[in-house]
Amino acid sequence: MIRLSPQLRAGIQRSTLPALILLSAGIVLIGKTDQTMFERFRTGLSDVAAPVLDIAARPLGAIEAALDRARGLIGIYQENRRLEQDNARLLQWQQVALKLTAENRQLQGLLKVVPDRAVSYVTARVIANSGGAYVRTVMVNAGTEGGLARGQAAITGDGLVGRLTEVGSRAARVLLITDLNSRIPVKIEGSHTSAVLAGDNSERPRLLYVGTPETLKIGDRILTSGEGGVFPPDLPVGVVSAVGGSGPRVEPYVELSQLSYVMVVDYGLSGSLPQPIQPMPRPGKRAKVASNEETQAPPRGTR
Repeated sequence: MIRLSPQLRAGIQRSTLPALILLSAGIVLIGKTDQTMFERFRTGLSDVAAPVLDIAARPLGAIEAALDRARGLIGIYQENRRLEQDNARLLQWQQVALKLTAENRQLQGLLKVVPDRAVSYVTARVIANSGGAYVRTVMVNAGTEGGLARGQAAITGDGLVGRLTEVGSRAARVLLITDLNSRIPVKIEGSHTSAVLAGDNSERPRLLYVGTPETLKIGDRILTSGEGGVFPPDLPVGVVSAVGGSGPRVEPYVELSQLSYVMVVDYGLSGSLPQPIQPMPRPGKRAKVASNEETQAPPRGTR
């Protein structure tokens, strides 16, 4: 390295600023006196600097394009997430709409039923199904508070479902026509042949005690006969689906495994059923038991 004396360095520093001022003034003067030469100089400098600036600008352009693509991908990802959330919400609403549509269709079917000779009727929702191998019952969300009583018929727009066997204040149990304990007096439409529809816990109950079995054929409609005072006559039950083998079988009109709503109808016949046996009160509490029985008597009203 060239070492300069302190005096020389101080002289250079003092003369640098005046020299730059003089150089600038000279360039300005030259540009004023000979603009053509100065223009050629500036143009030549621009020609030399242009390739360098172009090469330097290419990486910057590539970086800017990459940033634009990255911003676009981020926007697409965010839009996709939003669309997925909207799709999930729409699927939930679709399930709700389908459920409401099915319930509405079932309720409209019940509205078309005009119970003949009915004293009162209540539309109830099925809240539980026995689902067992030995019992065919369902539970509905209505009881004595709604005017229900033991023995009343449960129907839908398609036909007979069963009858009430257990009734509480807010819930009741319906014995289906396919239950092993179900016995319903019926008749074959057309021939008016009497029979008994007997459940055996299968999907298709049997026909017993057919008066003239030789006249029975597949497709015959089965209706309630009204005998026994439990059901009124002419309630649709099902059609004969088999006549050989283990005996005549009936396919119910109602899809009993898919019940959602039923109409519990009071035809004024429930009083003919035997009431459950009440335990005998002890001698010292006879008056109290009688009072309790009076307060627990279910109200009867129409709907």
